[in-house]
Amino acid sequence: MSQYLQGSLLDQAQDADLASLTDLSAARRTHIGNGAWVDVLPGWLRGAGALFDRLAAEVPWRAERRSMYDRVVDVPRLLAFFGEQDALPHPVLGEARAALSAYYAAELGEPFVTAGLCYYRDGRDSVAWHGDRIGRGASTDTMVAILSVGSPRDLLLRPRDGGGPTIRHPVGHGDLLVMGGSCQRTWDHAVPKTTRWTGPRISIQFRPHGVG
Repeated sequence: MSQYLQGSLLDQAQDADLASLTDLSAARRTHIGNGAWVDVLPGWLRGAGALFDRLAAEVPWRAERRSMYDRVVDVPRLLAFFGEQDALPHPVLGEARAALSAYYAAELGEPFVTAGLCYYRDGRDSVAWHGDRIGRGASTDTMVAILSVGSPRDLLLRPRDGGGPTIRHPVGHGDLLVMGGSCQRTWDHAVPKTTRWTGPRISIQFRPHGVG
């Protein structure tokens, strides 16, 4: 595994080509309110450490800048995007997308088609509170499935209207988290900065057409 990662005991595959998926039916669903739910399956991907190394080295990562008030700042993570017609950067990601599409077909009614990747290099990298409300996520129920490889980081969820407690899910080492129902329009999620030492993490977000 990467010299930068302290992998879990369940994540021992040394070769990314040996990465494999476990049974999705073991995912645990929690209804969090307002028609939203979250499914969590720890360790869905075996060999996540080796896959992290492959993605970190081979994905064409890009750094972005954005306007904030009166200045332009760096986006605090690296990004990559693979559209509906793009080949994914590793075969197991195609297997993951197909498995998710099949498992959630009855509820979602359409396949997952795109993959957005975020590379959190250390605790200074983050993503602010937001919902995936570009496109249909602003008005209809949908799903976003997040597969994490690398060191765990906290993914937080809170009601968009500000009422209720924040929910915390540490995800990494091949963990899967799926946000469904009304989650994108009634809840926000974030990966906050941390001052604690943490290794790098890559998240792979699978989405249906028109959700971003």
